[in-house]
Amino acid sequence: MNAQSGNASWAQRSTAAVWHPCSQMKDYEALPPIPIARAQGVWLEDFDGKRYIDGISSWWTNIFGHGHPHIRRAVTNQHETLDHVLMAGFTHEAGVRLAERLIALTPAPLTRCFYADNGSSAVEAALKMSFHYWHNKGQQRPRFISLRGSYHGETLGALAVGDVALYKSTYEPLLMRNIVVEGADAFDRPAGATWAERAADQIKHMRTALENHAGEVAAVIVEPLVQCAGHMRMYDAEYLRLLRGVCDEFDVHLIFDEIAVGFGRTGTLFTTEQAGVCPDLMCLSKGITGGTMTLATVLATDDIYNAFYDDYTKLNAFLQSHSYTGNPIACAAANATLDLFEQSDVIGNNRMLGQAMEDAVADLREHPNVADIRRSGMILAIELAQTDGTPFDWQQRRGRRAYAAALDAGVLLRPLGEVIYFMPPYVITPDEIGQMTDAARAGIAAAVA
Repeated sequence: MNAQSGNASWAQRSTAAVWHPCSQMKDYEALPPIPIARAQGVWLEDFDGKRYIDGISSWWTNIFGHGHPHIRRAVTNQHETLDHVLMAGFTHEAGVRLAERLIALTPAPLTRCFYADNGSSAVEAALKMSFHYWHNKGQQRPRFISLRGSYHGETLGALAVGDVALYKSTYEPLLMRNIVVEGADAFDRPAGATWAERAADQIKHMRTALENHAGEVAAVIVEPLVQCAGHMRMYDAEYLRLLRGVCDEFDVHLIFDEIAVGFGRTGTLFTTEQAGVCPDLMCLSKGITGGTMTLATVLATDDIYNAFYDDYTKLNAFLQSHSYTGNPIACAAANATLDLFEQSDVIGNNRMLGQAMEDAVADLREHPNVADIRRSGMILAIELAQTDGTPFDWQQRRGRRAYAAALDAGVLLRPLGEVIYFMPPYVITPDEIGQMTDAARAGIAAAVA
């Protein structure tokens, strides 16, 4: 390896030329970005040969591990025949097959698949579909309702329906007026109350909001079961069942943002299976291509689709188009990802792996600085706090200390504030879970020192 190919050289060149996402670039003076040369399975390898377990699936995308041979072959084969074609007036086999398969895998009322580029653009499309639906029905409903602590992306529409101050506060003047209500996560759950009882109690906030605003609200949008970027807040499926009923009662759409939690992450292929309800619009992305390509979809009901179907005598058609909508290579990767779910009991194996993660950190429940450990499927969160249970001062950046210590131990764990979480690829082994847990312990020790 020559002198120009090592970590230090690439890190220096990167900070000189690349504006990294979700980063204070000055931080890289103390902890430079790690250049990755190759990846395989759960492992990332830098230019100096050090390996890291990808404990967060590279921002929750890489569900079957890096370089999976089946997905790789599908991408290669597709590239040899058709790399890209616009989907306005044209179509292609990979896109048609993927749409048919997604419709077959999701609840029956979802019958149409609209392609987008990424999670944020899928949310934008869903919001516009809902608003435009009501417009076509002769109603103006320019507002949306979301939950406290929610996150739906960082384009302006998606940002407006989120509630994570880190992402939202600076851009507030640019955003539409969203309505935020308390959700059903367990942060303030009364002692002795079950999560389902908490859901039944908390739905009253949504009911009140809809009583006051139903005539101007197009849709309610939620991250079902886990609010990931909002510090991994988790809640019971009972809330989704109650929410579906309230939305029906007040005649507003329900949007499920399954971008982070879909494709097996919470213990079922989609959260609709646990809730036993169907949204009017469902957004999918991240794991859809196994983490290899950017792709997203919005699944819609016939009722919504038919509101746009008309002769071209008025502008009823849905108005959204991105250059790479339904890219054939990305669709081929997504079809290969669905193949992997069909070829083995991925969901059953995930349940065992999720339980193994929980068992591996069980003793941390007694740690004086661990306020909570919670899990939903293949997502586990460890929340740190002061010994009296109060949050740490965010400016102390204790999560960053945990991140650096975990890297030293050979694991990529990127905490959300003071919440350390595991969200690894589904191909992780019990031994690798042990290494990930050891790194988390090192991170906790560094964070609370």
